[in-house]
Amino acid sequence: MLRQISNFWLRNIYPRLAPLIATIGIVGLASCLLILFCLAQLAEEVLERDAFTFDTTFLLWLHQFANPNLDNLMLFITNLGNPNTVIVVAGITLLLLSWRRYREEAKFFVLACLGALILNTGLKLFFYKPRPELWDRLITEKSFSFPSGHALGSMVLYGFIAYELATHYPNFAKVIYSLAVILIVAIGISRLYLGVHWPTDIIAGYGVGFLWLMICITMLKLQKLRQKNFN
Repeated sequence: MLRQISNFWLRNIYPRLAPLIATIGIVGLASCLLILFCLAQLAEEVLERDAFTFDTTFLLWLHQFANPNLDNLMLFITNLGNPNTVIVVAGITLLLLSWRRYREEAKFFVLACLGALILNTGLKLFFYKPRPELWDRLITEKSFSFPSGHALGSMVLYGFIAYELATHYPNFAKVIYSLAVILIVAIGISRLYLGVHWPTDIIAGYGVGFLWLMICITMLKLQKLRQKNFN
């Protein structure tokens, strides 16, 4: 029985997974599957309209540190994930990729950004979760809460840019990825501080954004691998 399963795996499953495993690695694949499982559990709870106790508890705990200086800092940070800023950053990135003639990178960058927009809009409308109303907020948001568009968008946008920079400047890869993580996390925290998202919204936004980013980067790597083999 075990031999039959082993033969089936080697003949039918492994040949199809081998390029994917070689591209993102066992750890990357396992991480994506774990994130997908966690998102499925979280989405089920949100659909059932179950309340997350730690959502309210964490926001109220965070709000006790509010002060004018932090208000200004968080407003600046959250602006880095606002649509106007994102459009400018994405436009400049696309122009630079086109100028350097990185056609495949430019194509998948557009795919990543458009996909993130569609995912964010579609998921918000699907779950239609209301935003927190725990205190008088400094900013007003009219869309639904789950998942966080800032978390999802920043993960895809700044994550893709970090990947490109790290690929072309490998000696600075650790610094580039560290700065990207700090920026992405800071944007998520700013949304919580400003009271426009629940923690579960941020977690879901990061999860969906990471999965979509990995899909786009993997497709880019596979495309470049095919081109290399053809040449």
